[in-house]
Amino acid sequence: MTHFTSQEQYLRYLDSRGGLPEGFRVGTGELAFFPRERSLQTPLPMRLTLILLDEPSGDFAGVYTRNTFPGAPVLIGRQRLDGAQVRGVLINNKISNVRAPRGVEDAEELLSELGRLVGAPAGEFFPASTGIIGWSLPVPEMKAALPALVRGLHGGSCLDAARAVMTTDSYPKLKSLPVGRGTLLGFGKGAGMIEPNMATMLIFLLTDLAIPRDILRRCLSRAVERSFNCISVDGDQSTSDTALLLSSGRKPAVPEEEFQAALDKVCGDLAVEIVRNGEGTAHVIRVRVSGAPSFETAREAGKAVVNSPLVKTAVYGNDPNVGRILSAVGDYAGNRGLRTDPRAVRIRLGGEEIFRDGSFLLDGEKEKRLSAYLTSAMMDPEGKKFPPHDRTVDIDISLGMGDGEALVHGSDLSHEYIRENADYRS
Repeated sequence: MTHFTSQEQYLRYLDSRGGLPEGFRVGTGELAFFPRERSLQTPLPMRLTLILLDEPSGDFAGVYTRNTFPGAPVLIGRQRLDGAQVRGVLINNKISNVRAPRGVEDAEELLSELGRLVGAPAGEFFPASTGIIGWSLPVPEMKAALPALVRGLHGGSCLDAARAVMTTDSYPKLKSLPVGRGTLLGFGKGAGMIEPNMATMLIFLLTDLAIPRDILRRCLSRAVERSFNCISVDGDQSTSDTALLLSSGRKPAVPEEEFQAALDKVCGDLAVEIVRNGEGTAHVIRVRVSGAPSFETAREAGKAVVNSPLVKTAVYGNDPNVGRILSAVGDYAGNRGLRTDPRAVRIRLGGEEIFRDGSFLLDGEKEKRLSAYLTSAMMDPEGKKFPPHDRTVDIDISLGMGDGEALVHGSDLSHEYIRENADYRS
């Protein structure tokens, strides 16, 4: 990762790498509204984002949350996946449109008006919403903002779109790669309510490579499983998690293996940036679990570590209280009926061995080194405007039970996370 010293430098970097694949345009807009669910003296801001294909495409894929109370955009999006073709995505922040009285009807009304403006059927558009759960969309105000949104469509850099989809995100997330004669680009948002099982997380992946629909869907499913499904900020799965992959088909296809590798890279980089940009994140925790009976077991064990409040708070305090790591692994194994042998387990923190042959390996000097290591990986959890570094707190755990391995990323738990979520609707 490139290192940045200012917000301006970071935004210039994203802008230079944010060129849209051929066949795509994006537009952004703003509006203000008074929510019907709460009496306010001043209106709330909302941003709209439109991703538009120049021509309809039959090659697209999507993966959605497994939360059993999904929002209207998820319900509609799942139906759209069975459609013949796609033309674009309409995105709003501030309100997630989850279980509002007319959530589905409101979203479809907006898509119908959008379709009228661009000359395409409403059924060719996906909706995506993020923000407060339970509130209704301000449909009249949003419809009034659509003409300007369409007029503002442009090619070139999509940095404005990456910024417009943000809610509590501190800075935009955007990644791209050249692949064959084309491009794969991804941007999205996610900072809290993050433990996808496919955070509030929205991911949009665009390519001009002519990859058939069945391959897109196969590749996206694999990529999500080892990227977005291997991160956690706070252990809460959103009602709105969405990952969409669209192809304009303007460039020759590459072999499936080559496209899969590129998609894995873009999704993996975005996933780690979501954790680094997480609400109140001061440390990114990177847990590699090996020697597990399966990938799934390794991933669950890794998540048990990054989701442990005791591990998270110790890391935030730069306190190498490594007993909490072992306890989290043992808790997971015991509750899953895994017959672990303590003598076979190995644990390292920052490359230093801390547990082997059934015993801890600790002393005063190692404690000092580990505390210094945690401190060196820390970021200021308040006022983040750009990623200051790419350092992580590395925890390596070998269970000695098989060949399964997984890499999981999580965050610590800071005062800032509590403050931000306590004040979220205030």
